[in-house]
Amino acid sequence: MPKDKPSRTALKVAFSIVTLGSKPGMEAILPSGIVDATRKLLVASGAAGEITVKWAQSQTSVAIYEAFDWMLPGQFEAFAHRKAFCERQVREGIDDGATQILVLGAGYDTLGWRLAPEFSKVKFFEIDHPATAHLKARGIESMGRRKNLHLVAGDLGKRKLSDVLKNDKSWDLSAQTVIIAEGLVMYLSPEAVRDLFCQSAALVGSGSRIAFSYIPAGADGRPDAGLWTGLMLYLQKVAGEPWIWSIRPEELGEFLEETGWTISHEEAGGARKHGVEFYAMATK
Repeated sequence: MPKDKPSRTALKVAFSIVTLGSKPGMEAILPSGIVDATRKLLVASGAAGEITVKWAQSQTSVAIYEAFDWMLPGQFEAFAHRKAFCERQVREGIDDGATQILVLGAGYDTLGWRLAPEFSKVKFFEIDHPATAHLKARGIESMGRRKNLHLVAGDLGKRKLSDVLKNDKSWDLSAQTVIIAEGLVMYLSPEAVRDLFCQSAALVGSGSRIAFSYIPAGADGRPDAGLWTGLMLYLQKVAGEPWIWSIRPEELGEFLEETGWTISHEEAGGARKHGVEFYAMATK
């Protein structure tokens, strides 16, 4: 991410959600209320204007997204599946006893803002790069802050998760927690990813879970996005948000064990995939 500038990727994902809301059939996949909340947040934060957001909801915008899907087949709709996967993990985690939710690299995600009133006894935390976090905080303030939603600014590419959270007295090291790392780990160095998972395990109580998306590694060890991998890696680099970390699905279980987590049986082998990303969940 360019220094001191809000994430372009976070904005792209948010616009994708708004546009997916106008695509027939997506209402069965997208979490309830996510499209309207995302639209409001983009405008309230100043990340986008009313006219731009309205255009994003048009059928023309849908057609443009689908036209570019040739580069990463299925990735447009994958954003809806990814949001649904993350929200399902949070809801299931809360049903299992989680009292703390942490969204890493939250971007313009609205999960915490939408679910906080429904689960008033659960504490929701979000962490993102200061440039994006401060912009989002302005939008959340305008939309109506939730008393159990904590917005934390911190660059996880440069700072340890424990350092970012240590000044927040609301964080409970013993609480059963759900951690969400959606569309994040591919932007971190291998050392930072391993450290992130190790620290996550050390910062939560027994029974916690971590849900995340990742890009698989190809034969050359680079992130594998399919036929146009070279072009995608180049475009991400030019945009200032390069894909760095990836892993072969069959190696994920061992990696997680080494960092204090146990991969969910249904995720073993990386069977769950939409677009170029795999989704996974592990427990402590």
